Amino acid sequence: MLESKSFAYSLSHDDDVWRWSVYDEDGVTVADGVHATQAAAQAAVEQTLRRAGEGLAA
Repeated sequence: MLESKSFAYSLSHDDDVWRWSVYDEDGVTVADGVHATQAAAQAAVEQTLRRAGEGLAA
């Protein structure tokens, strides 16, 4: 049986950019980035969460 992992993320506006981070169950950052638009940052978060769910994110 595969164990399900939980992830959380943050998305914030800072100066003229959108910053995002994805965290694992232990609060460890598994990915982060900066984008010019909120839509691009949200898309990056969603892609990272999909990859993390597939076990591909590190």
